[in-house]
Amino acid sequence: MGGGLLKPLPRAFFDRPSHVVAPELLGRVLVHGGGDGRVALRLTEVEAYGGPGEDPAAHTYRGRTPRNAVMFGPPGHLYVYFTYGMHYCANLVCLPEDHGSAVLLRAGEIVEGLPLARERRAKSSDRDLARGPARLAVALGLHREHNGLDAVSGNGRLAVLEGEPADPARIRSGPRTGISVAKETPWRFWIDGDATVSPYRAHVPRRRSAAATSVGDAPSS
Repeated sequence: MGGGLLKPLPRAFFDRPSHVVAPELLGRVLVHGGGDGRVALRLTEVEAYGGPGEDPAAHTYRGRTPRNAVMFGPPGHLYVYFTYGMHYCANLVCLPEDHGSAVLLRAGEIVEGLPLARERRAKSSDRDLARGPARLAVALGLHREHNGLDAVSGNGRLAVLEGEPADPARIRSGPRTGISVAKETPWRFWIDGDATVSPYRAHVPRRRSAAATSVGDAPSS
């Protein structure tokens, strides 16, 4: 990566509806540098979620809670949550404060820090290193303590770089994955033909805790 590709996206980019921001994130480069090194990936699949009272699949549908408070903060911050007692998922907050919406980062291609991503995702092919939201979080080294990081002025720890925006002709949209409500809302966006895009999976009911399956499927409590 070089030249203008390294320029961070401004906060105004995220200060828009999540379903507008989401397709424009495709091709952008998300960088996270932790104590053990730096990994960057090119986003190839994302999923948008709306605000309180608007999108029944969103964590914010019933309003602000301690868990989703970051989503009600300034745009361009990272919202990280734990699901199924085993996975972290990462999202980028959209719209001004108090609006409570975000874009779930579903998949990407590792473009920097490949050895570290391979180490974090042992026994995974390079195609699968960040193919799915939980895998993406592992490859980037994102955990609960990164909830609330600022991707616009993250002091070098976290940034979303301009990269090379995806060709609009290759962007596809369709139903969101693995959620039980508002399933047909076509706010999942991906780069057509990219090998790192995760397979579509419809929701399969299962017993679970109050943790959600994605930014979607808001907890019942």
